[in-house]
Amino acid sequence: MVKTATTFGALLAALIWLISAVSQWGLSRAIWLSLPASGTKCVSEEIQNNVVVLADYYVITDDHSAHEPTIAVKVTSPYGNTLHEKGNMTHGQFAFTTREAGNYLACFWLDDIKERGDVSVNLDWRTGIAAKDWESVARKEKIEGVELELMKLEGAVDAIHENLLYLKSREAEMRTISEKTNTRVALFSVMSLGICITVSVLQLLYLKRYFQRKKLI
Repeated sequence: MVKTATTFGALLAALIWLISAVSQWGLSRAIWLSLPASGTKCVSEEIQNNVVVLADYYVITDDHSAHEPTIAVKVTSPYGNTLHEKGNMTHGQFAFTTREAGNYLACFWLDDIKERGDVSVNLDWRTGIAAKDWESVARKEKIEGVELELMKLEGAVDAIHENLLYLKSREAEMRTISEKTNTRVALFSVMSLGICITVSVLQLLYLKRYFQRKKLI
């Protein structure tokens, strides 16, 4: 009995670690950007509706002089709505809840066009359960240890389930578009064939009349 309980505990711990690792891999990422002296660098992610997004960004420089390069940042929704826009920043944060599904774009560029050389920017981009403050949840719900890990696991499972439903709906949309495209291509092919046959028949009739007038046939 003790052996069974130990085995179950080990399997549960392994399952928690596996699902948490998979969910964190897909929902939290650190990105390094090298901004040129002129130009813009952008990152984008396809996110479904009603998802919390939290990101921290800061300039990385090896120059410890008084002058520290500053950057500007702009975050836009799939429909072009501005969700965050700041200038003259060395570090900052933005957070929002998605209202529409699609590609969300975050663009960075240097404020000072006289800045020489590339400037590195670190972006910590988190979505879904990775953006959730679990410490605050634990204090509010007065839970800790295994119970907290189980709550994280439940959140990870819900996030994965919602993502699968989103992917399924996107697959259905793409299938519908593909079927409509195939139907239009088939219709266009039939119309093209009909036009070719009609033109060929008209050419034959014209040539027949021409040769008859010339008394060649």
